[in-house]
Amino acid sequence: MKLVIPGGAGHVGQVVAKAFAGEGHEVVVLSRSPNAVGATGPVRVVAWDGETVGPWARELEGADALLNLAGHTVDCRYTPANRARILSSRVASTRALGEAVARCAQPPRVWLQASTATIYAHTLGAAWDESGVLGGGEPGAPDTWRFSIDVAKRWEAAFEAAPTPHTRKLALRTAMTMSPTRGSVFAVLSRLARFGLGGAVAGGRQFVSWVHGEDFVSALRFLIAHGEISGAVNVASPNPLPYAEFMRALRSAWGMPIGLPATRWMLEMAAFALRTESELVLKSRRVVPGRLLQAGFAFAHPDWPRAAADLVARLRARSH
Repeated sequence: MKLVIPGGAGHVGQVVAKAFAGEGHEVVVLSRSPNAVGATGPVRVVAWDGETVGPWARELEGADALLNLAGHTVDCRYTPANRARILSSRVASTRALGEAVARCAQPPRVWLQASTATIYAHTLGAAWDESGVLGGGEPGAPDTWRFSIDVAKRWEAAFEAAPTPHTRKLALRTAMTMSPTRGSVFAVLSRLARFGLGGAVAGGRQFVSWVHGEDFVSALRFLIAHGEISGAVNVASPNPLPYAEFMRALRSAWGMPIGLPATRWMLEMAAFALRTESELVLKSRRVVPGRLLQAGFAFAHPDWPRAAADLVARLRARSH
């Protein structure tokens, strides 16, 4: 199989590329900085600008699957300049890919498009499957929350508008993907837990949706193989849990007995100092994979305590 991954230089892309290349598939990563990405084995890195159709588009001809992970990191302050980068990097790259796919004589059989579980409304109640309420209309929601939801909606709208009648399309509303890769969200949260800073924040009742990196890769294989599935798909563990419980399990996996709690204003100060946004912690994301479960997908790591222990063991082995 040939898999093309725009934006595949990030930690999620690295996990996917390594897994598929390790199975003998041809993997092509499209990157704005190809010289900075290390290619190994059957992985090739091809330059693109993420905005216009260029020579890179030849890689899509006859490809089996296209997985678009392109997008500026959201782990930053939402300044006007960063907001513009976050939105344009997602929408422009999706439009360019749609144009390139439409020009193919033999287009990819399936286009898996990154989206985000953040698209759903903040909730402390029932979990959202794919029929859940989309966010944006919550009364009193901070501007940063509304911005993230607006980006997600416009991202998916650009994907849906792409004229690709011969390519099956799936919008992956993915939760935080947990892997031991350097720079991953798991590595960041682990640093907090190991130093005893991973206590409840603002009460800790907000839910965390997550997915183990191995399950993310397995879900991709499953969705590529099941041609009857299209549209929006939640890629998340079936067991989201409150932030306080999530961090308690992570501290336990690291053998850290304490976790200092933090109030909301303390988090805001820390987020400002670290040049990130509190929205990434405070918004309650309670998302479940309704369509995957209905189609018969089985998670290898459905529960966070055991998943955290597995990831910690992998991270320790890598550091050694």
